[in-house]
Amino acid sequence: MTTTLRPTEPLQRAADGRRSRRYQVCVNSRPVGGIRLDTSPSLGDSVARILDLRIEEPDRRRGRGTVAALAAEEVARGWGCRQIQASVPADAPAALRLAETLGYVPRNRIMAKPLGDTPPALPAGSRARPMTETEFEAWYARQSQEYARDWIERGVPEAEAHAKARRDQEQLLPRGLATPDTTLDVLEHEGTRVGILWLALREDDAFVYDVETEAAHRGRGHGRTLMLVAEIRAIAAGRRVLGLNVFAGNTPAERLYESLGYGTRDHVLYKPLL
Repeated sequence: MTTTLRPTEPLQRAADGRRSRRYQVCVNSRPVGGIRLDTSPSLGDSVARILDLRIEEPDRRRGRGTVAALAAEEVARGWGCRQIQASVPADAPAALRLAETLGYVPRNRIMAKPLGDTPPALPAGSRARPMTETEFEAWYARQSQEYARDWIERGVPEAEAHAKARRDQEQLLPRGLATPDTTLDVLEHEGTRVGILWLALREDDAFVYDVETEAAHRGRGHGRTLMLVAEIRAIAAGRRVLGLNVFAGNTPAERLYESLGYGTRDHVLYKPLL
């Protein structure tokens, strides 16, 4: 039997040049599922994404999904993409095993924690205060470079990684410290600055975009305290879910978030297209 992809719509082109197309997954011309392929809105037209890969129950566990994913890679190569990405929900272990079998490697995880109504207390001697404009300018430049480096280390070409970092900052902080629904806090411990937190309030949740402890003060629990500050800010704003992104390989951060009660919502994996 032959498994193929059959387009169900013309190739779509967005105003920014991004491409997308839906396909039926067919076995000997018989539809058995569907898949959507597009190029990444954040990483650019050279990175394809597999979206909504679905095989109907009677045809599962017969390799249909594997062949469909490989066929999607060929489409992406035809688009000129150099990399392909897939997001797998945490409750889909079979899909995660499939991606890993096909050579995809973890890039990052989206994690989340449900919050109660009572904000946590900070450790004695710790307090959070708003970031000053001078501190913001120095942090803004440094954060862009560090964020770009995280992507470079995970297979994104240098120019594209820096472009993504600049684009994300411009979109998420268009008015700097005055950006609505955004807090930028400095954590002090016994009067000494020890870390920074960037939190955004979204429609249904709050999201931590950056949490960092000053190099000279790491290993003393300040990262945990910064995450407690995030919970305090989120609860005060009426949000009951706090989310974050953690890059694969950042083991200390992964352990910290898990110890605080965060669970994985989605795994994001990628694969070079040679």
